[in-house]
Amino acid sequence: MPAQKPVAVEGGPVWIGLTTHDVGGAIAFYSQLLGWEFPEGNPEFGGYRVVLKDGLPVAGAMTSLSGPEGPTEKPQAPTNWTVYLRTDDIEARCAAVTEHGGQLLIPPMPVGDLGSMAVLSDPAGAVVGLWQPDTFDGLEICATLGAPVWFETMTKDFDAASVFYRDALEWDLHAMPGDDADFRYVTHGTGERTAAGMCDAAGFLPDDVDSYWRVYFGVANLDESLAQVDALGAALLDGPVDSPWGRLATVADPQGASFQLLEIPAQYH
Repeated sequence: MPAQKPVAVEGGPVWIGLTTHDVGGAIAFYSQLLGWEFPEGNPEFGGYRVVLKDGLPVAGAMTSLSGPEGPTEKPQAPTNWTVYLRTDDIEARCAAVTEHGGQLLIPPMPVGDLGSMAVLSDPAGAVVGLWQPDTFDGLEICATLGAPVWFETMTKDFDAASVFYRDALEWDLHAMPGDDADFRYVTHGTGERTAAGMCDAAGFLPDDVDSYWRVYFGVANLDESLAQVDALGAALLDGPVDSPWGRLATVADPQGASFQLLEIPAQYH
């Protein structure tokens, strides 16, 4: 399948970033599991690496063992994946975030001439980033093997989160049809303009797990990938399970960052 870019819509995912306390371990894991390349990072940006898949930007990676004053012995952030949403006006979007009940964790800041970023938590507690592109537009490859194929927030306050993403981040909400009245799921956009999803997870997320965003990566054979996950020292957290969109599983890399794997049918490879 030819490389695709994500749907270029306000509030749609535009980038993903891995923060980890063991960059070397992450390189060994993702390069073998997903076929990623990790060029050396730019010292100007704390060694931040733009990760490549088939020569195209697919993710970012940076160490958590660094602070404003330089390297640290203890992690300065959790080991996890962060999804970044596109915006054409990050200042206005951040103002809307606070106006509609969100919290700015990192206020808008320029990243050289690449663009501007911010990080926020929504009213349900899920952490998500914002990215206003300048010379760097973000993801250049998705919806294919070894790349992101879907993004969603698992929320424990579906009503508050729905209003927030609609009013603060300009989501175009569409309810997913289904026979289960207790299952609520909406997407940002519909048809070929579908950018991301929101799942009502209040009924099954444990009390000690906050709302969060997650990313799905496409694989050719889920069972083979899960065997590789095990061999590489990572963990299977949930699944595999069959779904209308393919077989999927939740895993955590050897450093603890969780994500989804989704098997892509052969005709879409």
